[in-house]
Amino acid sequence: MRKLLTRGGVVLALLASSLTVGASASAKGVMDDPPTDKVVIDLVAMAGSGCRPGTADVAVSPDNTAFTTIYSDYLVQAGPGIPVTDGRRNCQLNVLVHAPAGYTFAIVKVDYRGYGLLNPGAIASARANYYFQGMTQSTFSNHPIPAPLDDNWMVTDEVPIASVVWHPCGELRNLNINTELRLSRGRSTDTNFLTMDSTDGSIQTMYHLAWQPCP
Repeated sequence: MRKLLTRGGVVLALLASSLTVGASASAKGVMDDPPTDKVVIDLVAMAGSGCRPGTADVAVSPDNTAFTTIYSDYLVQAGPGIPVTDGRRNCQLNVLVHAPAGYTFAIVKVDYRGYGLLNPGAIASARANYYFQGMTQSTFSNHPIPAPLDDNWMVTDEVPIASVVWHPCGELRNLNINTELRLSRGRSTDTNFLTMDSTDGSIQTMYHLAWQPCP
């Protein structure tokens, strides 16, 4: 059975509690404990067919080890009588992370969650790309979501510490997060859909952070 979240204050309460579990990174120069000063994340802009204005938001975890993007209108569908264009949705978020003085951060793990009704033969995937403004380094992922499915789904990106892209010390650079859902009916003769949200609330995409002191 589908696991549902409710709107409003309950969603925020669940978000605050779930965000307390973050990523840990163990490598030379990477902190086991994040900075204790408050981290502020501003959602500068959003665009795309999967996150129309007002349908996405971000929040930082109380322990500074993760931040979450919450979607409320991110849906692809495919089947008889459904236009092919409904099988692709994307969201481009531009966020500004205000790191405590003397620290830099990197994304080391990303969890994507949603719900799907995929009949045998349907073809679905979740894609993502995230990078700091003005930098050529970026991280790209493509996760097939196999059919059949009638449940919540989750995929995870894990970036080795040696390969992570660190935010430049002492600079304010926006973090660009581009996600995409794709769905085609394939051999399926029924209606299929895939969300990065739910009809009763919001499913969250969590970005786990690693920290290290600036030189």
